[in-house]
Amino acid sequence: MASGRRDFSQFQAKLEKHIERLPDYAQRAQQKLQRYTEQGSSGSGTRPKVVSQAMPVLNEARAKWVAWNSPEAKLARRKQRTSRALTLWIMASVLFVLYAVIGWFGLAGAGGVAEAAPGIFGAVVFTTLSVRSALRLRQLNRVVLPVSTTPPPLPPSGSAARPAMQRLAECESTLADLLRQLSEPSALGAAPVPEYSVADARSTAAEAATALRALALRIQSIERARDAAPAGERAALDSAIATLREQLDDGVESFGALVAAAGRAVAASSHGLADSRLFLTDATDRLAGLALALRELST
Repeated sequence: MASGRRDFSQFQAKLEKHIERLPDYAQRAQQKLQRYTEQGSSGSGTRPKVVSQAMPVLNEARAKWVAWNSPEAKLARRKQRTSRALTLWIMASVLFVLYAVIGWFGLAGAGGVAEAAPGIFGAVVFTTLSVRSALRLRQLNRVVLPVSTTPPPLPPSGSAARPAMQRLAECESTLADLLRQLSEPSALGAAPVPEYSVADARSTAAEAATALRALALRIQSIERARDAAPAGERAALDSAIATLREQLDDGVESFGALVAAAGRAVAASSHGLADSRLFLTDATDRLAGLALALRELST
């Protein structure tokens, strides 16, 4: 039985891996199909659209699969199943209690313990199940999910937002490591940077990253609209994509400035400088203003 579970988990891991790569597979297929048609037909001017039209569907399928298998979704489904079971057991308990009362007082015939015994037995059984379900639901409500360290999926390889999102993911990984070093106690027993400064930088970075990803999603939406639009209207959409791409690049550059400031703070703390906190303050304030502007832009 254990080997069956292990084989199923391995199969599920392989399936998730291939599903995550579906947009890349489709992109490669589109490139190969385009090269094949360009070589096979001269001067036709037709562009294959079958694979390109399937790209949004594949991206949506991958996003739904990831959302379905996320720890938050799994916990929500467990709570929902437990809540439904609790409701069912409570209703059954009430019905058997009524049956026991009717049998005890003889409202439907001869009364007594013999008539009420089935109702009492059923009420005890389903009340026990209700208590167990209630305790289970209480336990699930107290579950605190660990913070996911897995970065969100990148845009498709052909998207204008993918290079910026790749740099953002690298910056986030580097910043997390630097802030961890700044929050650890030094040889003197105190952290090189106060905890509130590190927490401020961490929350500001998370807010800015969320705003940048929202802007990247907006770019992808316009790209899908451009692919479906007539040829005469694609120039305006390309211009809008280019403008948003510049804003996205500027935002990632500002995020990188916070990473650089954190690196300088780590270097200053390693040399025993007392003002390492000052390296984070200005970059954090500037990034907070950028996050506010991006959030207003993406809404």
